[in-house]
Amino acid sequence: MKAIVSHDIDHLSPSEHYLKDLIVPKFFVRSKIELLSGKISLTEYFNRIGDVFKNQWQHIESLHQFNIKYSVPTTYFIGVSQGLGLSYSKDKSAYWIHKLQEMGCSVGPHGIEFESLDKIQSEYNSFKQTSGQQCFGTRMHYIRTNEHTFTNMAKAGYVFDSSEMSFKAPYKIDSMWEFPFQIMDSYIIEKPKQWQSKNFHQSCEETKKIIDKAVDMQLPYLGINFHDRYFSSSHKTWKDWYMWLIEYLSGNKIEFVSFNQAIKELEK
Repeated sequence: MKAIVSHDIDHLSPSEHYLKDLIVPKFFVRSKIELLSGKISLTEYFNRIGDVFKNQWQHIESLHQFNIKYSVPTTYFIGVSQGLGLSYSKDKSAYWIHKLQEMGCSVGPHGIEFESLDKIQSEYNSFKQTSGQQCFGTRMHYIRTNEHTFTNMAKAGYVFDSSEMSFKAPYKIDSMWEFPFQIMDSYIIEKPKQWQSKNFHQSCEETKKIIDKAVDMQLPYLGINFHDRYFSSSHKTWKDWYMWLIEYLSGNKIEFVSFNQAIKELEK
């Protein structure tokens, strides 16, 4: 089994939400609940408040440096449309698309549109024009799909998608590869609540069960989704968990590959 790691970029800064949505007020409430329930420390709580005043919710470059250390090729999914709390501008998106390309990372759109072929196509075209890329994949924000989403993605021109969370091997939909993933930070650390409900040890034990299940099912690839925002001392459990996960897989001789590398292997 090999591992494919990807990162969703949901937020770049708190200010992109001002006068648009309730993301920042909810963040304060959530952080207070986690503090009072003993899930985060007072230091971590004040770090979160400090991030708001520093106007920084992305940690792309520090996460990239950690991934380089462990030879983890990663794909970043970044929005080119707004919706469901994804509120940064197209200009900011374009800046980071080009920045990630300069850093040697794979990049694809973090999709908003999942129902209409025309809108999916428009999102695909927007990313293609901004990035200058001809071949790329996608993941839907909040992994929203319906019975037509994957077929429409293939029609739009996507090489791959990773919006299905399940214990399945990659499979093809027309000309597009679907890469189901099994591990996502929020599903490990938050569920069943909408705030942090597990500590570091509990999160690691839960993750080991998923990895063992993937091994038992002889899946060729283990899919991992981690949001760059949490690679920070403001979310210490999340950051420590991700670092542990990469080190754990590396220590168990699990090779890290990109989506594009996996496609080449699958199509041999």
